[in-house]
Amino acid sequence: MTLAVEAIDLRRTFTSRSGTFRRTRKDVEAVKGVSFEIAPGELFGLLGPNGAGKTTTIKMLITLLIPTSGRANVLGHDVVHDVREVRRRIGYVFGGDRGLYERLSGLDNLRYFSELYGVPPREQKKRIGELLELVGLTGREGERVEGYSRGMRQRLHIARGLLHDPDVFFLDEPSIGIDPVGARELRATIAGLREQGKTVLLTTHYMFEADELCDRIAVIRSGEIVAEGTPAELKGLVSAGRVLEVETYGIGDEAVAARAQSAAYAPSWSRSAASCRCWSSRASPAPRSPSRCWRSWGRRVSVGSATATRRWRTPMSSW
Repeated sequence: MTLAVEAIDLRRTFTSRSGTFRRTRKDVEAVKGVSFEIAPGELFGLLGPNGAGKTTTIKMLITLLIPTSGRANVLGHDVVHDVREVRRRIGYVFGGDRGLYERLSGLDNLRYFSELYGVPPREQKKRIGELLELVGLTGREGERVEGYSRGMRQRLHIARGLLHDPDVFFLDEPSIGIDPVGARELRATIAGLREQGKTVLLTTHYMFEADELCDRIAVIRSGEIVAEGTPAELKGLVSAGRVLEVETYGIGDEAVAARAQSAAYAPSWSRSAASCRCWSSRASPAPRSPSRCWRSWGRRVSVGSATATRRWRTPMSSW
């Protein structure tokens, strides 16, 4: 069986130069040996924070960037040597407002892009009607895009990317900047693509979105894949840990840091002026009584697990 997408040790290095009289060169490796496979009909998620290399990876797969090293295939076609064949078989949607003509209606936008994609004139009307129904814009297609909400524009982006009926569909953070209602409607649209048998590669930094939509997820950090599996498998890797969240008032940073270390919570933790958050590196039993908790006047301590959240309030004298 031919894989829909195959990435093998993909790497991409960017070179920047700075300075006016004495030019200095700096190489930044944005993607560091990324490898994964996507089967036909699968909805695969690439999950990671901003700057992790998600967009750079997807741009190499859709032939917008040439890999520094490694190789990638889409439906058996090399993304460097078979560019024309790859582009005929893929669709691409990015987050944001770019890519639509605001002074045209949604319908006119789809007609225009149908011509660019080479959709036969006899098929355009039927295809556009089907896509408007799929993305939930039936009845609003006659309105100018400048009057659309952010979520409606993203759904129109998806319709535009599906005009030529691609076999593989790439979605680069499509829900970024959309309100919760619009994001929920957008996720329903993406789920509908899987029901149609489309192969979808979705990049996102929202964990709940990847959990809800994806068959498998690859977690990317600093240009490297650090974990891969189904949502259930990935959650099983961290289910034994606990998160301790503390809000403090009137206590210095050094005292809180010392208390955190003595409690054996977290080699990694962050602190702000009003609160700190600790991650335990091992499964630790929840405190059985307030006497085993961190304490101060006006402080709220919560120990969360998958099943319960407990809170205590105690006076500073028992610190």
